[in-house]
Amino acid sequence: MWHKAAMVVVLAATCAGCMTAEDRRAADEAKCRSYGFVRKNDAFAECLQRIDLARRVELRSESVFDPWDRPVIYRPVIIRPRPM
Repeated sequence: MWHKAAMVVVLAATCAGCMTAEDRRAADEAKCRSYGFVRKNDAFAECLQRIDLARRVELRSESVFDPWDRPVIYRPVIIRPRPM
């Protein structure tokens, strides 16, 4: 019984951190308005563009570093027959 409750809690916690594209856009617009930009303005569009570019750079830099992506060195294993 507690397994089902634990799964519900984990699922709820996972979904709580999700943002849809519309939510992200609204948050970005709110941030640009907080900087003093007015909607339907070139400066407002540039602000949104800079936020989007910064987000892309951050995602790209996170994907470059992978601690588990190490080179694998293959060394031959030589098996010699035992002398009889």
